[in-house]
Amino acid sequence: MAKLIGGLGTSHVPSIGAAIDKGLRDTPDWKPFFDGYIPGQDWVKEHKPDVAVVIFNDHGNSFFLDKVPTFAVGCAEEYRPVDEGWGPRAIPPFRGAVDFSWHFIDTLIENRFDPMICQEIEVDHGIQVPMELFWGRPAEWPVRVVPIFVNVIQYPIPLPSRCYEMGRVLRRAIENYPTDERFVVLGTGGLSHQLQGARAGFVNPEADRAFLNDIATDPDKLARMSREQYVEMFGSEGAELMMWLVMRGAMDRDVVVRHKHYFVPASMTGAGMIVMENEKTPSPAVAA
Repeated sequence: MAKLIGGLGTSHVPSIGAAIDKGLRDTPDWKPFFDGYIPGQDWVKEHKPDVAVVIFNDHGNSFFLDKVPTFAVGCAEEYRPVDEGWGPRAIPPFRGAVDFSWHFIDTLIENRFDPMICQEIEVDHGIQVPMELFWGRPAEWPVRVVPIFVNVIQYPIPLPSRCYEMGRVLRRAIENYPTDERFVVLGTGGLSHQLQGARAGFVNPEADRAFLNDIATDPDKLARMSREQYVEMFGSEGAELMMWLVMRGAMDRDVVVRHKHYFVPASMTGAGMIVMENEKTPSPAVAA
């Protein structure tokens, strides 16, 4: 059977991709941020996952406010970078893990989730930046991907507890998948930031650092929080952090933190990452 080998959490700030494209990686402003990801890149090189399940949100590029699914799952052969206003970036398309995507969708339905099914869709910085931060800029991505889109843009957004529950279903789908492939799950978004309104420019480093601790040691606390609490603590766009709960729900209750990193600000955003591996405990229970 397939195996979940780890969970990664990371910001997906679009300016990170711009910094890569413009060769700013080793400039004084960006070097501390990018250097913090070197241990995460080393972990990926060492463990060599076959499939990356990436939880992120579209930013008005492939979905817009007239049609926004709460949850959507890609099951395409490939996912090309979308043009976000300045032309598609020069990165290779992502190869889809099509068979597992359909298996996961079926498992979601069995567990009372009703996702939108995307057999053709382009993807923005929500997946591009996390993949580059851990895998660099290869000629071809060494992993196949399963994109999971979560609506954290148009209210009403899903409950944090519902995201956590989806992660438990994802774990079951991985463990019931009849291959020997190695899976890694990426929860992306945040950390604290707000781009509009009276609190435009808001960041909360204290809450960000607490979140990076709690996502490992007390995820149930984060899952119990309300949507309003996420917005209050992390900003309106900081509500993206709920997507990390999908990743964390797929992990064991007890995890080992291999690395974590925090940097503020990255383009008006608190930016962070974490690398976790499972302890040897029973899998989360989900509905039959």
